[in-house]
Amino acid sequence: MRISQRAAALAPSETLKISALAKELQRAGKSIISLSQGEPDFKTPAHICDAAKKAIDDGLHGYTLNTGTVELRQSIVNKLKRDNNLEFGMDEIVVSNGAKQSVGFSLLATVDKGDEVIIPAPFWVSYPEMVKLAEGTPIIVRTSFENDYKITPEQLENHLTENTKVLILCSPSNPTGSCYSAEELSALASVLQKFPSVIVLSDEIYEYITFDGSHVSMLEVAPFLRERFILINGFSKGFAMTGWRLGYLASTKEIAGAVAKIQSQETSGPSSISQKAGETAYVNGLETVQEMVKSFAERRDYMYEALNEIEGVRCFKPGGAFYAFPDVSAYIGSTAPDGKRIDSSSDLCMYLIEHAGLALVPGDAFGEPNGVRLSYSTDLGTLIEGVKRLKKGLQNLSKNN
Repeated sequence: MRISQRAAALAPSETLKISALAKELQRAGKSIISLSQGEPDFKTPAHICDAAKKAIDDGLHGYTLNTGTVELRQSIVNKLKRDNNLEFGMDEIVVSNGAKQSVGFSLLATVDKGDEVIIPAPFWVSYPEMVKLAEGTPIIVRTSFENDYKITPEQLENHLTENTKVLILCSPSNPTGSCYSAEELSALASVLQKFPSVIVLSDEIYEYITFDGSHVSMLEVAPFLRERFILINGFSKGFAMTGWRLGYLASTKEIAGAVAKIQSQETSGPSSISQKAGETAYVNGLETVQEMVKSFAERRDYMYEALNEIEGVRCFKPGGAFYAFPDVSAYIGSTAPDGKRIDSSSDLCMYLIEHAGLALVPGDAFGEPNGVRLSYSTDLGTLIEGVKRLKKGLQNLSKNN
């Protein structure tokens, strides 16, 4: 074998796989509506782009500090105080090539072989694979549709053991759009208080995209977690800066220092131009962000109503991000017109892309076999056509009741 067992054991990203298939079919001339990829359809705000252009013109072309420029880290410190009422020092911030890298390096810095990492399902597709890469053991806790796919204190306590090292939380959630309330986070934190060695890795990349109230970080309601908390965030979602590849973590000096060592050997700091753009994003106001969120809210409302009108489909109203995650279990076990049996959400999504021209991501990829993920990070007209194709595709299935 020419590749390592580590590489061979990893699964490819299902979201990227579906997106690639959709693009391949489009290139072949097939009409495909893709609601698979989590990328805002807005352009990066002009004032952020202007700052990047100025950085180029001013000659900021060299390497930066491994942990990020002083100016960007200070703007992150200020932002955390302003928006989240959290106190961090610059030496507790590590800027990275995207929030995904911050998550991965944080796990490499904290997880040893055999350590258990609790991951509520549905989960972002990369979490379990990142844990495996760190030689840890993913402990998947399946949540319920009835609780908007949020882990309960009882579920958390039932899965905590002496081997638990990390709990991963994502709020607002990818893939479900669920948001934990202050009360829910406080209840989870009360359980964690009994297990003082467990680290909380809080992925808050969708922080600015909330519809029914402001985002709440667990650390805001449970400051006693400060010495075992890793906050992950970045610029890709809220500022439509996906291609700029800029994220960060905020934690203790010890954890930040460990991540910085790993980053120094793997990638070093992110692009100097992207960092100047990120600095500008946090220094200036959030008017452009609020305009995006207003559009996302309108799309969210449409998707919630339209999906629930389809027979056999049920969907709760997402509180944030730009995803809907409906339950489609009524169609698992059905039969396609060509006689093929739909035995899983993966089968259903393959049927929909091949026969209805609609690309979705199967819930199997997120650890929830009864769901599918639809991204509404595209214009309303595309969403209307996508729902139309979904409805027609499902109607053509024969239920085997």
